[in-house]
Amino acid sequence: MPSRARWAVLAVLFVVFGVTVVVAGHRGEPVHSGVQRLGPEGGEPVAQYLRRAGASLPTTTSGPVWALVELDGYLTPEPAAELVHGVRLSRVILRVPLPRVQTALITRDLPGQRPVTELAEAMRSAAQDRLAASREAPSGRPAAVTAAEAAQLRSGCACVLALLVYGDGSALRTVTARPGVRAVHAALPDTPLQDLAISPLLPEQVDLVGPVPDDGPVP
Repeated sequence: MPSRARWAVLAVLFVVFGVTVVVAGHRGEPVHSGVQRLGPEGGEPVAQYLRRAGASLPTTTSGPVWALVELDGYLTPEPAAELVHGVRLSRVILRVPLPRVQTALITRDLPGQRPVTELAEAMRSAAQDRLAASREAPSGRPAAVTAAEAAQLRSGCACVLALLVYGDGSALRTVTARPGVRAVHAALPDTPLQDLAISPLLPEQVDLVGPVPDDGPVP
């Protein structure tokens, strides 16, 4: 079965214990009217998107807005939490980076009171979900990939991809300037959380936004 067809099953959204799962790189789906996307559009040049994200930042005197913090690389919980110090952490997007293997984007809502602890717990919960998914996935590559994801998440991998935060213009610009932050994409003022569609830029995407390769061996 072709790679794209194999993964079509896993590209469907699953919401289990607060975790939303989609396949990384499948981001060409249109969003509903009235919903604002934070992250690049499918096929968008990365340089163009980075300029667009930078232009979205509110002024230093502006009130708080939602914003997606996108990273240069995948991080473990502690350094990820340090990058968003000074703003309220609300959601994490996890991904297990396996070379040339399509893996899932796993989204977890967070209280934002103890960022390091909450991020670590999100990874443990995601590991349990991926292990359960591996037992239900079609045999062969899909099951092997989800099992590998579970093992990496359980081991405490560097798998934090992006973070949704809430902060004012000054705080968001401080986060943007920190080493390790690739972009901060801010929502329009007064946009409610439920009207956001999150599709983070992957560190592997350097030219055009599109699906990552899926022809590598599964560890």
